[in-house]
Amino acid sequence: MAEVLVFVDHVDGAVRKPTLELLTLARRIGDPVAVVLGGGAGVAAGVLAEHGAVRVLAADAPEFAEFLVVPKVDALQAAVEVVSPVAVLLPSSAENKEIAARLAVRIGSGIITDATDLEAGEEGVVATQSAFAASFTTKSRVSRGAAVVTVKPNSAPVEAAPAAGVVEELVVVFSASARGTKVLSRTPRESTGRPELTEAAIVVSGGRGVNGAENFRVIEALADSLGAAVGASRAAVDAGWYPHTNQVGQTGKSVSPQLYIASGISGAIQHRAGMQTSKTIVAINKDAEAPIFDLVDYGVVGDLFDVVPQLTDEVTARKG
Repeated sequence: MAEVLVFVDHVDGAVRKPTLELLTLARRIGDPVAVVLGGGAGVAAGVLAEHGAVRVLAADAPEFAEFLVVPKVDALQAAVEVVSPVAVLLPSSAENKEIAARLAVRIGSGIITDATDLEAGEEGVVATQSAFAASFTTKSRVSRGAAVVTVKPNSAPVEAAPAAGVVEELVVVFSASARGTKVLSRTPRESTGRPELTEAAIVVSGGRGVNGAENFRVIEALADSLGAAVGASRAAVDAGWYPHTNQVGQTGKSVSPQLYIASGISGAIQHRAGMQTSKTIVAINKDAEAPIFDLVDYGVVGDLFDVVPQLTDEVTARKG
């Protein structure tokens, strides 16, 4: 059976959920071969094997931590030469999209970004994407070489499928440009106790209608009652009401949760581009003509400061 490379997103061997989702998708089109870079391969291997990895290619070198992007491209290129896969899958993120693009150029292939589904076609891997604010669903395939595809988090379920998961050393020869961009410092992100925005099953976002940083407490209270992540529109972020790391949209983060609740967000195309693939979308806005209502599954016309606290109380009561 054809093999599929899966780029593993992990922290010291702790595999993140989007990688496990990729293994589910990879099994639809071939045998998953996981690529683990940096320390922790031994820890990661067990989890990867539990979720379908038939092989685990591991490489550890200081370059992966000390320099940006290119060392990882070098490693994936080496993995492609070892495996000759039908596809290379990466979780969608700003860094991984750059890695994917550079890899596609090197191996003379094509790239598909922000896929929401994958299937095996007669002429190669077929990827599903949403376009034009979810007005269209497209299916695409790479016509030359191994398909390089980045996949949005929450695009597939995490499914256990025990496999061998044999760990093999991946020999990487770094290119001349591998040390071109050095990491000078890192600052750990402060933990809020909430899920990571791009991986969360539920996201509650606030926009211009929140009307102040202090009022985001209303959004946070609903998010906490649902066990959700908190997002913000560009207008709210630009006004300094919420950190840029929580921005959802074309110039922020792209999310695809099971449930997306937009409060006080008008629905500009920039914001819609970052959340349009959410499975169920709910909007709360006092403007009945707001563009966001063209996109939603459920809409509430009302003042968010009346609606959101009532919703929070109802969620809390039902949980109790």
